[in-house]
Amino acid sequence: MLNYLWGIMIVIGIVVGVLEGEIGAVSKATINSSKEAVALCITMLGIMAMWTGLMQVAKKCGLVDVFTRMLRPSLKFLYPDIPEGHIANEYIASNMIANILGLGWAATPMGLMAMKELKKLNHDS
Repeated sequence: MLNYLWGIMIVIGIVVGVLEGEIGAVSKATINSSKEAVALCITMLGIMAMWTGLMQVAKKCGLVDVFTRMLRPSLKFLYPDIPEGHIANEYIASNMIANILGLGWAATPMGLMAMKELKKLNHDS
């Protein structure tokens, strides 16, 4: 549904540009916006790589395991059906740790991996 909405907005923008005689401005704005989008993606990739790498270093030196053990009572309360020692607990704890530390970029991949593991545990799907 959202794809249709974006498509309609793009078509309306182009039609208004043609009717106003400003199709050159529409074209220039399209090119400038695509340049900005690529620059934003490159910036986001660098930041995400840095924070994800930092989380991997924390995992290798045992910090994630320590924090996972500290968060175990909360995780057990929030997710009672996850078996103890399951990898989903580690991913959820890593996501929570990253969010607590304000590392939203590093939290996203951990959250996605947690959802993937939780889906495997879900017997309804």
